Amino acid sequence: QVQLVESGGGLVQAGGSLRLSCAASGRTFSTRVMGWFRQAPGKEREFVAAISRDGDSTYYADSVKGRFTTSRDNAKNTVYLQMNNLKTEDTAVYYCAASGRLIISMRSDFYSYWGQGTQVTVSS
Repeated sequence: QVQLVESGGGLVQAGGSLRLSCAASGRTFSTRVMGWFRQAPGKEREFVAAISRDGDSTYYADSVKGRFTTSRDNAKNTVYLQMNNLKTEDTAVYYCAASGRLIISMRSDFYSYWGQGTQVTVSS
């Protein structure tokens, strides 16, 4: 069982930055591909970013490419999402997720464990 707890959300003006953290419990963090998803009001949950088990490979949605960066610290059981040049359309609840699969995926059904989410609101 893996428990995930996100933090770092908040209110920021357009053009600003936020850094989300996701702390994982358990001893299997380094064996898991980690992903970030988001869900805006009235919309379906969408993929944001994912990172391989060793952190060497990352993958991003086109909408955030060049603005968001995901990284991980396996010694701290933590994955991060650095969000720069935020736009109002980035407003959503952000979730981290853990997968037992070997490859990065943007499919939500690849991920077995989910955090509770953290709200990010970008004002104009």
